[in-house]
Amino acid sequence: AIVINFIMMIPTGVIVAVTNMTLILAVPIEILSSFILPGNPIGFLTLRVYTQSCQYQIIHLLFSFKFAHYMKIPPRITFSMLLTSVIIATIVHYITAIYLLDNVPNICTHENPSWKCLLVETFYTSSIIWGAVGFIKTFGVGSMYALLLFGLLLGVVLPIISWVLWKKFPNIKWLALINFPIILATTINIPPAPAAAFTTWFLMGFIFNFILYRYAHEWWEKYAYVFSAAMSCGVAICGFVIFITLQSHGIEFPQWWGTGGPTRDGCPLEIANYSGFVLTNKEL
Repeated sequence: AIVINFIMMIPTGVIVAVTNMTLILAVPIEILSSFILPGNPIGFLTLRVYTQSCQYQIIHLLFSFKFAHYMKIPPRITFSMLLTSVIIATIVHYITAIYLLDNVPNICTHENPSWKCLLVETFYTSSIIWGAVGFIKTFGVGSMYALLLFGLLLGVVLPIISWVLWKKFPNIKWLALINFPIILATTINIPPAPAAAFTTWFLMGFIFNFILYRYAHEWWEKYAYVFSAAMSCGVAICGFVIFITLQSHGIEFPQWWGTGGPTRDGCPLEIANYSGFVLTNKEL
């Protein structure tokens, strides 16, 4: 795991520096883990935690040092504060997790749509696909999902095609704006993210980075990034306030068509399989 982190650190850092998107090379690690630890989901999850999680921590550590450098904060003070915050956050997260597991009924199950733990469910599914079943049985020749491997080839070819077209037709300005790695990178959030999240992201991105950028550029240049940070903080604070004041007292959000479905995003078949069948806990 340590060797993998050292190898992946530089290309991952370059991608983040160029695109401002944290892209962890998860699939190569999962394929490697499946071959190293076949039929061992616990071992797969352990290796995944020590690789992917460490890569995230490395990137965020570099982010913090970069911001501290811009703010002229000495590196030693930055490191000591980061170390202290990690210790405090670890304790708080552990206490919070224990509290939620003991006090929220049916947490991390489909019986409680408000606390489905989608990211945890994604990790569990990955452990079954890559760890228990294995790469060969899932994506090998003749398997149901073998064609999905062509997505790896597509991800390699599409950026080359866009680059060739941009070089061949330099007068077409919009070709320079096509960046397939960024376009395809958003699909990594599809397993944990509800379907409605992507339409919301697209709408907000279109409003701020096209309409306001073109027709209110001075406002965009001065307030866009501050407003983005404010919205992120507002969502976090709002979620905390809603849980403390409403959900912890048994007060649920009113039901309407936009909150239907198993994940409360208005899509009743979001967790259905390719045949439209929704598997419930009673049928497991």
